[in-house]
Amino acid sequence: MTMETCDAIIVGGGAIGVSIAYHLARMRAGRVLLLERAQLGGGTTAQSSCIVRTHYSVPQNVMLAKAGLDVFRDFKNYLDDADAESGFTPCGLMVVAAEGERAVALRETLAIERSVGVDAREIAHDQARRLLPLAQFDDIACIGWEPASGYADAYLTLSAFARNARRHGAALREGVDVLGLLRDGDHVTGVRTSGGSIAAGVVICAQNIWTREVARWTGVDFPLVLSRHAVFTLEGREPYERTLPMIKDLASGAKLYMRSYGGRQLLVGDGNEGETIAAPNTEQADVGLDFVADIGEQVAHRLPAFADAGLAASWTGVYDVTPDWNPVLGAVPGITGLHVAYGFSGHGFKLSPVVGRLVAQAALGVAPDIDLTPYALSRFAQGRLLIGRYGAGAVS
Repeated sequence: MTMETCDAIIVGGGAIGVSIAYHLARMRAGRVLLLERAQLGGGTTAQSSCIVRTHYSVPQNVMLAKAGLDVFRDFKNYLDDADAESGFTPCGLMVVAAEGERAVALRETLAIERSVGVDAREIAHDQARRLLPLAQFDDIACIGWEPASGYADAYLTLSAFARNARRHGAALREGVDVLGLLRDGDHVTGVRTSGGSIAAGVVICAQNIWTREVARWTGVDFPLVLSRHAVFTLEGREPYERTLPMIKDLASGAKLYMRSYGGRQLLVGDGNEGETIAAPNTEQADVGLDFVADIGEQVAHRLPAFADAGLAASWTGVYDVTPDWNPVLGAVPGITGLHVAYGFSGHGFKLSPVVGRLVAQAALGVAPDIDLTPYALSRFAQGRLLIGRYGAGAVS
């Protein structure tokens, strides 16, 4: 039997993998095949809070995030698809900090954003109250404002990329397990799957929390911690409308992030490190009521209207966390024909449009629009970690 042959294979059908497939197909990379073990978008993409922001203290991250935001803001034109929808709502992002180190870091981060062309500025308390009348800012020393940021919809975004990947000729297969790599010495020549072997000129692994499989297949160390985080929604006496700003509360113990959900409810997440788990697991874990009560108190402090809010829903999601909370993008050292995109540490959805383009360019031997050298796997061994003014974490 003749082995199936492709020009490029993408392993993993989340937002990142599907975006890579779309961009490869659009760049006319030949026969492009994406393989997903379950359903497209059924892993961590489905659990994303879908916040699209540019607030990072690492300049390279700001450039990536800005490029991703630009796509969300012009989604139909970017895909050349009048029917493409991402659900992007440009409500703006407000970042607040109390007096001290975090206020200093916030001001410095706003300056970093402006240096790469982002509209990010400090605003006065009275303007913040007009933008977000449900909030109180009495304990806040610095308020940052990004008017262009917002949130989107994971299902709509991934579906649009998948449809347009197919329109440009890519094949996206669900229910196919990739079991290993085909190799000729140090060169990857394809993959072994539950349905047989497939040859390919290049393989790109976008497996997120399953990236340890690539480590087993190659013997290469891919630093990775799996961190489970809880998110819940509250319904208060006043609606948290879609147009109200998202808020990142650096003055709270949990470094809360909050946004509108469903046009009335408030989505709330904990910005601290989550629960470390040993193995990939996307099944829902319990969200304890003690945790909800503790976070709820912090929400009520910032948003008094939600002091007596009721719990509407809760869920958990798992981050693929690297030592500096930033992704690894590009070629794997010592193994030609193999590229990776992993370690997004909660940033993946917002970066998926631009990362898909950059990784596709690198895999085709084209100089990426944004230099991927800072995101090389080798930075961990060489001590070149991407750590900004806030330190390693979700706003690094």
